[in-house]
Amino acid sequence: MAVRADRAASVLGARWRWVEAWFGGLHLVYAKHKWLGVWASWRSAGTLCRSGCRASSGLPISAWPLKHTAMRTIGTSDLTIFPLCLGGNPFGWTADETAAFAILDAFTAGGGNFIDTADSYVAWIPGKKGGESETIIGRWIASRKARDRVVIATKVGGLDGYKGLERESVARAADASLARLGVDVIDLYYAHYDDPALPIEEISAAFDALVKAGKVRQIGISNMSPERIEAWLQAAAAEGHAMPVALQPQYSLVARSPYEETIAPLAKAHALGVFPYYALASGFLTGKYRSGTDASGAARGGAVAAYLNAAGFALLDVLDEIAAAYGTSVTSVSLAWLLAKPTVTAPIASVSRADQLPPLLASPYLKLTAAEVERLDAASAKAV
Repeated sequence: MAVRADRAASVLGARWRWVEAWFGGLHLVYAKHKWLGVWASWRSAGTLCRSGCRASSGLPISAWPLKHTAMRTIGTSDLTIFPLCLGGNPFGWTADETAAFAILDAFTAGGGNFIDTADSYVAWIPGKKGGESETIIGRWIASRKARDRVVIATKVGGLDGYKGLERESVARAADASLARLGVDVIDLYYAHYDDPALPIEEISAAFDALVKAGKVRQIGISNMSPERIEAWLQAAAAEGHAMPVALQPQYSLVARSPYEETIAPLAKAHALGVFPYYALASGFLTGKYRSGTDASGAARGGAVAAYLNAAGFALLDVLDEIAAAYGTSVTSVSLAWLLAKPTVTAPIASVSRADQLPPLLASPYLKLTAAEVERLDAASAKAV
């Protein structure tokens, strides 16, 4: 029954189709009406499930429309990814190791292959020292023998003992991340924060040295001004250093500035991959929080409070209407809006439980119309 997506398309009746799409050994099987059930098998042919399809984690994976989604390339690199990046910041925080393993199992079973973390995750939690997320991901990679199935991004510059972007500090931090992840090379290594006291040429040289040493494949930049990003690109080109290929800015329906005005044009001009963080605004853009009561006591409740106002609720109303029209979730629509933006490669989103993954994995298959994107643009302009 295994049929590659470019040749598969059989229709049985008015409401049933069978499709299998191949993502490096993953088979997606179309279930009833507009929804997919997934049976992941990395070494054998896929199995058709009419209902209750389950991944290797034992959790049901269903919720995306019948549309093939193309893998995307990170900037000018040769790294190819599913267009949804799994954020690793809950690992060691709101998701313990058991929950994290289940999330990672379900994510990869659902076609995902791009995982984002940082050396500083989750140092902000009392009793934690940082590196917990990387360590959990590393244990999962080893347990599942998954290194050749995933693209790993991590970051440097935010962890005590490794703050700043001086060459020696960056080199030590990279070695520590490699050890925690249990890998020989980091696929995408971000400067997590700028080090404005350092000349940008020194920062470029520090990261270039890691590429030349074979410890890092590609370089990314996060939380840096457009002027410093441009200066890094110019310095790298002038010095023959490895060029940054990715940016990780804050960007969502409730945080559109300054990305749209200053970062997006730069990303377009230099063909940089863009991976927005806080893509779901700490959960507000899932529709989970509709009042202060909903946010009270939640791990991210404080961050959500800023959106609990008339403009925010009006935006949720529009999201609700579009989600209802597609028979999907507010989460999927919020992420699909980002994917409709031409400079966005893949949003970063995270979950604390594996059963929260289906709306994330569904988002790349949801193609909003231009009118729907414009409607969300208008509604969100009042909410930012």
